[in-house]
Amino acid sequence: MKNSLVLGRTTSINVRKVLWTAAETGLAFAHEDRWALAWDVRSAEFLRLNPNGLVPVLLCQDGVLWESNTICRYLAAIAQPHELLPADPFPRAEVEMWMDWQATELNSAWRVAFLALVRHHPDHVHDKMGIARSVEQWNDLMGILERRLAETDAYVVGARFTLADVVVGLSLQRWLLTPIARPRTPALNAYRERLLARPAAKRWIDPTFP
Repeated sequence: MKNSLVLGRTTSINVRKVLWTAAETGLAFAHEDRWALAWDVRSAEFLRLNPNGLVPVLLCQDGVLWESNTICRYLAAIAQPHELLPADPFPRAEVEMWMDWQATELNSAWRVAFLALVRHHPDHVHDKMGIARSVEQWNDLMGILERRLAETDAYVVGARFTLADVVVGLSLQRWLLTPIARPRTPALNAYRERLLARPAAKRWIDPTFP
């Protein structure tokens, strides 16, 4: 991945997904963190790279990619025989199932609560009913993850660390650092400690930033 460049501020959970994945693979890359922080992602220059105006974006010798989970899959694929994303169809589908769950179900649940309580977004900060619904849905879905980790006693798809753990691990960090009432989750707490034993995870799971 020589001369590859990741664009996007590290305050973005989706940028951190990509940076953590790249670190796990050992692939060489550069990172430009000013887009969406000091540089405008709605500029014509950036929109030529990603018409959605969102980070992250990967510039590599093969072309341009956006959508964080897609970039993560690409990095894992070119790093083979790395085991972040299995080659066999069913084990790979299991990993991608949890990645898709994180990107759709889980992200949809936390959006209102997180934007209101952490980002203080004016569209949500006074929506008490919306926040309450969001917290309830978020906790319910994290309960699914709690039960899953209690079953595996290791990682999301079983005994081996995969891409599913990168995306879910960052979502767990966001849940733990958002000021909401949460149920007891001993399996998730133990899982987080397993993740933090990984050098790449220590760098990208910021203990103070959701």
